[in-house]
Amino acid sequence: MDILRKIDKVLAAFGNIKAMERTHVDTYTEGLVSNIKGDKIAESKNGQLYADFQVLSDYEFLNVSILSRDNIKTFKGGRLLFVDSNKDEHIIESDTQEITSDFSNISNTWLTKVSFVIHEKEKKMILERKFEYVYFDYKKKSLLLYKTNQ
Repeated sequence: MDILRKIDKVLAAFGNIKAMERTHVDTYTEGLVSNIKGDKIAESKNGQLYADFQVLSDYEFLNVSILSRDNIKTFKGGRLLFVDSNKDEHIIESDTQEITSDFSNISNTWLTKVSFVIHEKEKKMILERKFEYVYFDYKKKSLLLYKTNQ
């Protein structure tokens, strides 16, 4: 691997665009990844879900940060589907319609931020971890994450 990195550096010095992209260190996105606000509420081998709450003019928002291996990009929003131990489902539609991910080539992960308008009942369920797993659905794809114990 070390030889390939040296070859990429040489190719980048000669102006090869793809080699420049591979050797570029993205400190901005890596800074965002390392400074995520909120608590990790769910994770799996496919990613991690962090949640933070915010109140703006009498509306309660759930701000979610998703770290995953997938580039999430949609103009139709997404939804969180919480499933509890009784198999009851709680669906929260995103307030954000345009969702795009930022890539960090240092940790090789995508960071996606999404906002949801929530109600007190949903906030209580999330804070008390009264769910077993959660799906983040977007387009025709779904990301499954399991509750963390904290």
